[in-house]
Amino acid sequence: MLEARDLEVQYGKIRAVYGLSLNVIKGEIVALIGANGAGKSSTMHAICGIERANGGQVHFEGENITELRSHQIIRRGLVQVPEGRLIFGGLTIEENLRLGAYNANSSLPMGDEIERVLTNFPMLKDRLSEQGTALSGGQAQMLALARAMMARPKLLMLDEPSLGLAPIAVEEVYALIETLPDAGVTVLLVEQNVRQALAVADRGYVIESGKIILEDKASELLNNEHLINVYMGLN
Repeated sequence: MLEARDLEVQYGKIRAVYGLSLNVIKGEIVALIGANGAGKSSTMHAICGIERANGGQVHFEGENITELRSHQIIRRGLVQVPEGRLIFGGLTIEENLRLGAYNANSSLPMGDEIERVLTNFPMLKDRLSEQGTALSGGQAQMLALARAMMARPKLLMLDEPSLGLAPIAVEEVYALIETLPDAGVTVLLVEQNVRQALAVADRGYVIESGKIILEDKASELLNNEHLINVYMGLN
C-alpha cells in the first residue's frame, strides 16, 4: 500500500534520512521506532509531502507520489496526525473537525460526517461547542485523531501520539489506535515509546541516525537484545 524506496532527506549539509526503505501493507499497523533525532519525523514529512525528499521515491497504492504536494497526497487518502497534535485552541471542537474534512472526498453532509467520526470518539460528542484550549492532553490527541478521520484516510500516519500524555491517556489513545484497521484504516506509527508501539503493531522498523537498522515482526522486536539494551522503556 505504501512503499518508500531509498529515501533521502537533507537540511543544508545535514542528512537526516538516507537510504531508508520501508513498506506498509493494507490492514497493518507498522511502527517506526527510534530515539529523538533519529529521523522519524523527517521520514514522515517526506512521505506526506511536507518536506521534499532529496532522493528516493514514495509510492502509495502503486502511484509515485514523491513530487506531489501535501494537499494532493491527503486527497489520495494518506493523512498525517502531526507531532504535538497542532489542534486550533481558539476554535471549537466542531470547527477543528470541519477543518479536517477540507480535503475529504465525501458525499455526506458535514453534520453526518461529524456524526460518523464521533461514533469512535464519544468523549468529544457533548463538547462540540467548547474551544480546543479546554481539552486535556489526552483529549486533544483524541481530537487530532478525530480531525484526521474526517479526511477519510486509507492510511493514517501518527507522529508521536503518546508525547506528553499521562499514562492513562496513553492507554486510551493506543486502545483506539488498535481498532483502526478494523475500521478500514492502515496505520504507520512513529514513536519513541517503543514498548507501547510494538504492543499494537504487526511489524516494526528501528531507525538510528537516519537509517533503518532493524526490521521484524513486532513480537520479535520486543525480544531483541539491542532494543532492550538501548531503549530504556523496554527494561
